[in-house]
Amino acid sequence: MDIIDERIDSGKAFDWGRTSAEYARFRDIYPDKFYQKIADRGLCVKGQKVLDLGTGTGVLPRNMYHYGADWVGTDISPEQIEQARLLASKAGMNIDFQAVPAEQLDFPKGTFDVITACQCFWYFDHEKVMPVLADLLKPGGKIVILFMAWLPYEDKIAGESEKLVLKYNPVWSGGGCTRKPNWVPDCAYEYFEMEDHEEYDLMVPFTKESWHGRMFACRGVGASLSPEEIAKWDKEHRALLDAIAPDSFEVLHYAAVTVLRKKD
Repeated sequence: MDIIDERIDSGKAFDWGRTSAEYARFRDIYPDKFYQKIADRGLCVKGQKVLDLGTGTGVLPRNMYHYGADWVGTDISPEQIEQARLLASKAGMNIDFQAVPAEQLDFPKGTFDVITACQCFWYFDHEKVMPVLADLLKPGGKIVILFMAWLPYEDKIAGESEKLVLKYNPVWSGGGCTRKPNWVPDCAYEYFEMEDHEEYDLMVPFTKESWHGRMFACRGVGASLSPEEIAKWDKEHRALLDAIAPDSFEVLHYAAVTVLRKKD
């Protein structure tokens, strides 16, 4: 399913379904600290029903499953949801995954204690979505916006890899990240109030193969380039890593968490 949004990559089409297998293999990279920061806030834990928007291959609910919450994961891509179901089934996890856009959610009012959005919040039509999310949450319910990105201006491997993505996809808008709080649209504050936010650094371990896969599974490569472009990028990126990266290394990232509380 091609997605075209003028706010993203200057409207260049992308399709997460094209890279779902690689996403399942190479995007489950968040360190334990990333999840612990959520649980330490009393969120996504036992006794709560949680909706994960833009769940992709179910990375967040699968990795937080042991905290005991009852999870539902939704995503616009049927291929991503297929991978999420396979991975959860293999792990013996009972998670309800559904292929549905955030703008078309259809659950009873007051179903959820928490709604999470990891690495996806900017994709939504917020004017439509925010009142729906408020209705789906119980009184005092919370939205948790999560993000993690490499820091290309401080980490050489990340920076050089990012330059190569831009060589093949100059309109890709997913690069150039610096530390900052998560963006929250003005319309959200009609229904929610800011409760908490935090930004912190993380070192994320990779091998050359897993970093190559991580870069392939980004929107700017596997989800949007042609097969011919991908083949050229693949060859050049592997050569780049052979030249600048050891077999194993860490890449500097920062993470951000934002908690919005439903207004009374």
